[in-house]
Amino acid sequence: MDKLTLAIEFATKAHDGMVRKKDKTPYILHPLEAATIVGTMTSDQDVISAAVLHDVVEDTEITLDEIEELFGNRVRKLVESETEDKRADLPPEDTWKIRKEESLKVLKNAENVDVLMLWLGDKLANMRSFYRIWKAEGESMWQSFNQKDPEQQFWYYNTIAELTAPLEKFSAWQEYNELVKIVFRKDN
Repeated sequence: MDKLTLAIEFATKAHDGMVRKKDKTPYILHPLEAATIVGTMTSDQDVISAAVLHDVVEDTEITLDEIEELFGNRVRKLVESETEDKRADLPPEDTWKIRKEESLKVLKNAENVDVLMLWLGDKLANMRSFYRIWKAEGESMWQSFNQKDPEQQFWYYNTIAELTAPLEKFSAWQEYNELVKIVFRKDN
């Protein structure tokens, strides 16, 4: 079995029974969408596999050591670049800003384009979801998120656009940048 097929099976089992917060779709669709987006920028199976696996450590009982054992050190490092310390002992709304600052620091210090692709795949999938919700609910959508202030959300997602700008030649980055402007009503 190739690495990508194994990653899809592994992530599907890890996310079994999980659903997205807002639309209640099977959670696995999000990492598969992220991987599909990454696949528009590279054919590297490690990077695409990492996109499929990007949430398993953060949102399940799977560890980075298990990822490394099954998929190798490179995939582990890529997944690690997208894994937040959720601070399970504290309410998520209280830790949102510090978690995002820590994550952005990782992205800012990324030494290769693979990390940028992985982040862009994940965040474009999020922005597509945000756009659908925004079209249905408008500004009230933010009330169901841990961070209810759309200006803080904009700060985070716009900073990601800036940090992934080396990928601006890809349609994925262009779509992401445009959706950030639309959802957050920014004309610049």
